[in-house]
Amino acid sequence: MENSMTSKSQSKAREHMKELERLQEKDPEFYQFLKEHDKELLAFNDEGIDEDDEIDMEDDDIDMENAEIPEDDEADASDLEKVANKAENEDKSSKNVITTEMVDSWCNSIRENAKLGAIRSLMRAFRTACHYGDDEQDESSTKFNIMSSGVFNKIMLFVLSEMDGILRSLLKLPTSGGKKETINNLMGTKQWKDHNHLVKSYLGNALHILNQMTDMEMISFTLRRLRYSSIFLTTFPSLLRRYIKVTLHFWGTGGGALPVVSFLFIRDLCIRLGSDCLDECFKGIYRAYVLNCQFVNAVKLQHIQFLGNCVIELLGVDLPIAYQHAFVFIRQLGMILREALNMRTKEAFRKVYEWKFINCLELWTGAVCAYGSEADFRPLAYPLTQIISGVARLVPTARYFPLRLRCARMLNRIASSTGTFIPVSLLLLDMLEMKELNKPPTGGAGKAVNLQSVLKVSKPTLKTRAFQEACVFSVVEELAEHLAQWSYSVAFLELSFIPAVRLRSFCKATKIERFRREMRQLIHNIQANSEFTNERRMCISFLPNDPAATTFLEAEKKSGASPLSQYVATLHQRAQQRNESLMGSSVLVGSRSSIFGNKMSEHDEDDTMNEDGAAVFNSSWFPGSDSKAKLSKEGKKKKKKKMQEKQEEAITDDVVEDLILSSDEDGSLNDTSSAGEEDEEAKSVPSKQQRKKQSTIDMPSSGNKDKAKPTLPMKKSKKRKPSTGVSKKDIHIHKKSKKRKKTN
Repeated sequence: MENSMTSKSQSKAREHMKELERLQEKDPEFYQFLKEHDKELLAFNDEGIDEDDEIDMEDDDIDMENAEIPEDDEADASDLEKVANKAENEDKSSKNVITTEMVDSWCNSIRENAKLGAIRSLMRAFRTACHYGDDEQDESSTKFNIMSSGVFNKIMLFVLSEMDGILRSLLKLPTSGGKKETINNLMGTKQWKDHNHLVKSYLGNALHILNQMTDMEMISFTLRRLRYSSIFLTTFPSLLRRYIKVTLHFWGTGGGALPVVSFLFIRDLCIRLGSDCLDECFKGIYRAYVLNCQFVNAVKLQHIQFLGNCVIELLGVDLPIAYQHAFVFIRQLGMILREALNMRTKEAFRKVYEWKFINCLELWTGAVCAYGSEADFRPLAYPLTQIISGVARLVPTARYFPLRLRCARMLNRIASSTGTFIPVSLLLLDMLEMKELNKPPTGGAGKAVNLQSVLKVSKPTLKTRAFQEACVFSVVEELAEHLAQWSYSVAFLELSFIPAVRLRSFCKATKIERFRREMRQLIHNIQANSEFTNERRMCISFLPNDPAATTFLEAEKKSGASPLSQYVATLHQRAQQRNESLMGSSVLVGSRSSIFGNKMSEHDEDDTMNEDGAAVFNSSWFPGSDSKAKLSKEGKKKKKKKMQEKQEEAITDDVVEDLILSSDEDGSLNDTSSAGEEDEEAKSVPSKQQRKKQSTIDMPSSGNKDKAKPTLPMKKSKKRKPSTGVSKKDIHIHKKSKKRKKTN
């Protein structure tokens, strides 16, 4: 046993000596370095090992299986191995560095002769470019190495611009387009077996570099070029799922033209691949929409509207499958509302009265309006109407007037698109009878309130003149819109009777002259429209249930000749002017999102256009380099500044508040609750968003000092009392001394 162990150790020692000799021949400079700094390592011989082995074998207490190598010896061996590997890799990399001349020669060979060897070499270089700087990359296994950003840009430009055409020519496919069936038929051919690895390498490495990029224009150009090759993803399901996930992320969070480019990529996948990706795309895009619509203010309003339009557009690709998903998602909203009606707790109400829930209702309202005439989507109108009506009546208080108006607007849209009668007037007339709109304003003129960007207003805002005017004018607009939809109906006189009676009672009850004037004008138009329909109703001979009733006043309806239709047109102009004044007075940081619609026609309408990516890939950006880290740090700083500005704007505009029931709301739900309990709870347990607001108030940015200053005294006046210079202890002692004087 001992002889066998010593023979093994001697053989290891001889192997180590031979390795040192090979190192001296291969890298004499490194060998000289070791000779100067580590003589003991080179003065290695097998005699010392033999003696050590004999000593070790004489010790019977050593467990050979559990024996451990000393840490110092391990460290020396690992350091030596690292240094040798580093020197070896440097030697290899210096021999395989890609130059611009090599790239130009490959590109010329591909353009002129379509040489397969040049294509393979270029794809290896493309892989190296996409994975450059990766920590897990084994550099010794790569054939090429990239050392300059110029070479990287040239490789990326050529591959992204030309590889789709090259692959199609190798696989004998049409120059553009294609269907899933074509690729499925191709998979059994010899061309696919010989060249499918090139397709997978191109799509896989391009996906990898997409995750590394930080510049929006660079990502947009890459996605735009990959869109032409998206048909090949049908053969790689795992790559397809990853592409959908990455593209949906860019769609929800990107800036500039990137959301449009990402959406067109997703839409092309759904059209070309069909059932392979429809379910995943529908679920993914709805999930991405919900994540990006949790908060709304003047900054994000237009962006959320754009995202909703994209979802509606994608649903139209396959309506039967879209109906199944829409039914499930609308049912989830109904279950949340049912829980709130049964539980009657603040947490349950908060789930309904939040932007995420309301924006989902807006989304499905838009979908029903867009596809309500289709037999597949029309059945969704009734359950959605019931949910919206329940949300509007959940907490019937004045602080939620903006939310109720939004619900009434959604119901009007559904009624107009589907041609069904929905009793919207009851929701609106109940608002006019609340005491907050019948009292003269005691809070002054107040700041203009944009009802489209809030769901709830504060108690001081209820008493301002600006809020009362905004609510009354909005009620008049929505009520006139509702009645104008049926201004050509045979039954308009009966339909408008109750609204006219309640409007007259509001005119008598209100003490505000401008509101009376507004209501009189609406009542006058209702009466004029009743006379307009009655004159023509006297001449008809069919019964109300006769199908001929649908053609009543059809010509007048097309020309918009009824008095209410003309009145609604003037109201729309007034509302547009009011909204423009509100938008002009606020800081519209999110106005860039309105460019999305224009960018679609400029960049992506023509599929055959040849983009020039030289302007995109002309920077010194390099995957894994320091420039990437610098870019990411600068991007994070810019994001932080933007977030601070957004939060301060949200504070000054009084938007995006959590659902905390006020004292009068508690009274409507529970008559025994006290008036002051809710406000004390709100002060003692602030929400997360209120804490964020408090932090932004305490530390305002230099650019928004004027906005933050008015809110500072309000916050401090609630918590701190003005100091008089006398402590409580001194007052207590003074009282005791007075008592002693009286007893004396």
